[in-house]
Amino acid sequence: MVMNGSKALAESLLREGVKDLFGITGGAIMNLMHQLFEFEEIRVITARHEQCAAHMAEGYAVASGEVGVCFATSGPGATNLVTGIADAFLDSRPIVAITGQVPTSLVGNDAFQEADIIGATMPMTKANFQFHRVKDIPLLTKMAFKIAKTGRPGPVLLDFPKNIQIGEEHVEFPTDIEISGYNPTLKGHPRQIKRISKVLKQAERPIMIAGGGTISAMANNEVLELAEMLGLPVINTLMGKGIIPETHPLSLGMAGMHGHMCANSVINQADLIFAVGMRWSDRITGKLEYFAQEATIVHVDIDSAEIGKNVGVHYPIVGDAKIVLRQIIEELKKLDVTQPMSWMQKVKQLKERCQCNIPLTDIQPIKPQQVMRLLREHIDSKTILTTGVGRNQMWAAHYLRVYGPRKFVTSGGLGTMGFGFPAAIGAKVAKPDHWVVDVDGDGSFLMTQQELATSVIEDIPVTVIILNDQALGMVRQWQNLFFEERYAVTDLGPKGFEKRVPDFAKLAEAFGANGILVERVSEIGPAIKEAKESDVTTVIDVQIDRSENIYPHMPSGAKLEEIIPCPPWMEAG
Repeated sequence: MVMNGSKALAESLLREGVKDLFGITGGAIMNLMHQLFEFEEIRVITARHEQCAAHMAEGYAVASGEVGVCFATSGPGATNLVTGIADAFLDSRPIVAITGQVPTSLVGNDAFQEADIIGATMPMTKANFQFHRVKDIPLLTKMAFKIAKTGRPGPVLLDFPKNIQIGEEHVEFPTDIEISGYNPTLKGHPRQIKRISKVLKQAERPIMIAGGGTISAMANNEVLELAEMLGLPVINTLMGKGIIPETHPLSLGMAGMHGHMCANSVINQADLIFAVGMRWSDRITGKLEYFAQEATIVHVDIDSAEIGKNVGVHYPIVGDAKIVLRQIIEELKKLDVTQPMSWMQKVKQLKERCQCNIPLTDIQPIKPQQVMRLLREHIDSKTILTTGVGRNQMWAAHYLRVYGPRKFVTSGGLGTMGFGFPAAIGAKVAKPDHWVVDVDGDGSFLMTQQELATSVIEDIPVTVIILNDQALGMVRQWQNLFFEERYAVTDLGPKGFEKRVPDFAKLAEAFGANGILVERVSEIGPAIKEAKESDVTTVIDVQIDRSENIYPHMPSGAKLEEIIPCPPWMEAG
């Protein structure tokens, strides 16, 4: 059929199952927006900043398991997407970013609002394409979605020149495609499956470390089945949080720089580490030459480039986490498997010593751990948590419990401040029947607070809990511990803190949202309950103790055993 480029792309998006788009229009993309106006099946959500549109697409992708889609006009609109694209790349999130572009006849001429977005994003996308012919749009769009969501997920960019948007050609829509040179390995090699199964069976002190790849592959059932079959303690990375219910006896929570003491302790004592869908971040390993020196390392990952990149591996296997784990489970069923009871008992004792009893004494200023304890009481299987970046992120990751995959959405590899609130909006669009809570910091929230307008105007209610220390808290913690308490360029409030700048409750109200100021522990629970029951976005501004650090804390370049433990006021339960 004959149609213009804008209609060809709109139809292609519809055929890919796209229901929601996030972005900001402009001169170089308005033809596509004009065409989408006729497509009632696709909701176009206007963000207030393009970076936030990309983060919304990320939150949508994590919560739904589908590809998130964002768009922007050319030039500054496109470049504003870059941080979100980079964030999605480092955290392996499937998004498709659509950017308007000047007409092809002007590309390279420094035309108004021209930017080489293809060149700019090449290092941080799985692929990017610029449309040159209308008839190529359906094929390239299908390629973009397939590349984004298969193999190791990630972002793909589609650059859309204005003349291609309005040009007309005969187009055909393919139902399936083969991409030359793109063939991710999904199944593990049978001989390696047999070897790894025997190694797992023979291990006396085995552990599993589950990363974000297990979430992407939706391997939660396989992780749990294998763990229960072998009595295998499960540790998660930040991105793997929720792969099994964190209330499960075999869940030890997060490891690494701000992870649980018991998780880090068993890593050092294990004789076998079964790592699945993780990339051995420095935040997990600490000083590499001292990491798990006595352990046999098994590494499963869909990206062969990750295996052996940071940590030497004894038994590598490339493949999709869900498929490979299923292969191993079936192989183990043929063997006489027994659980290492003495190891399991030791792990249980370590875990019991790791449970912090956070007192709820009505003190001022509020301790952030007290907020986490009270929020934890409201979390259920239909709660999605997002976070900003900083101490707020680590308090949430350390103290809150989630009950399954895709329930914890945060920025890991890039550590993007401002991520939490727009990601919460995207997650709520994907899962409107879930309660979505953004645990944020005052510095992080201020970077993207303008999206209060989006949440109110578009009727996307979420809860924001700001742990307000009037500082760039994580940097301040490092200054406290390692820079002689010289708090250079980290204070966000006026000297003396006689007033709050801004007053977040009033800021929320200015946008038409609810705002609640919390200054005492006794006010936390009622505020959370009110927010959970509200049908409009609610911002809870909690005044916390700015001197309270997140522990444990592993200094940069230190060994895992050199981690600084929890403060004495939190006695073991």
